[in-house]
Amino acid sequence: MERCYRLVIACPDGVGIVSKVATFLATYNGWITEASHHADAANGWFYMRNEIRASSLPFDIEAFSMAFEPIAKEFKMRWHIADSAKPKKIILMASKESHCLADLLYRSHTGELEGKIVAVISNHNDLKEMVDWHKIPFHHITVDPEKKSTAFNEIESLFESYEVDVVVLARYMQILPSALCARFAGRIINIHHSFLPSFAGAKPYHQAYQRGVKLIGASCHYVTEDLDEGPIIEQDVRRINHSDTIEDMIRLGRDVERQVLARGLFYHLQDRIIIHENKTIVFE
Repeated sequence: MERCYRLVIACPDGVGIVSKVATFLATYNGWITEASHHADAANGWFYMRNEIRASSLPFDIEAFSMAFEPIAKEFKMRWHIADSAKPKKIILMASKESHCLADLLYRSHTGELEGKIVAVISNHNDLKEMVDWHKIPFHHITVDPEKKSTAFNEIESLFESYEVDVVVLARYMQILPSALCARFAGRIINIHHSFLPSFAGAKPYHQAYQRGVKLIGASCHYVTEDLDEGPIIEQDVRRINHSDTIEDMIRLGRDVERQVLARGLFYHLQDRIIIHENKTIVFE
């Protein structure tokens, strides 16, 4: 894949935004290879994502940022630009269930992920052998109910030492402290084995079975201080019927979970997501 810059913008809606950005890029012979935008009439905001061929521009990403800043100020933009040549550093976190972790490790192994898995953190040792096979550092950090702060201080130190860009909770069955969620806001992704906001919290398949639902699903979302209520990135469902047991629902749900998590992470790694309040705009 040819190197590109990804320019992502959110700002109050108005006249001339697309024209001003396009004119800026054209002035420097910037070659746009993909362009997406969305105007939200309900909240009066505008969202844009452009991919620009890096080789078409006469400057690097730092110089680009300096040249673009006056336009950003004019339109009160929240914006960032990313270089596809600098893959994001990923830390995976898991507990005992392997399906989501194994799927992401495999996708990394085959080159499907546009990021680099730099470490795996777990509160159990069950998955160490799998991670070791992939030659990725494995950190076992027990979360003692009486000493949670100690464990999460160690986890936060690992985030810092690896200079992590995104953390993926691949069925990590611990609640992260509010301070950690706030510090890494928009950079921690979780998979919840439920079609949120339905059946939040523990054992959603058991809840769904008792309710007699005909669809089960999974939700990939950003982690916030409010449990299972962060901005939703991706969701999917699977049809079931009265003959399916709880065990059937769990088995079928695992397939949905790993696919939804992989898609959500893919969008994040390609800078396709804009968070606005507690919603996301996803340029698929």
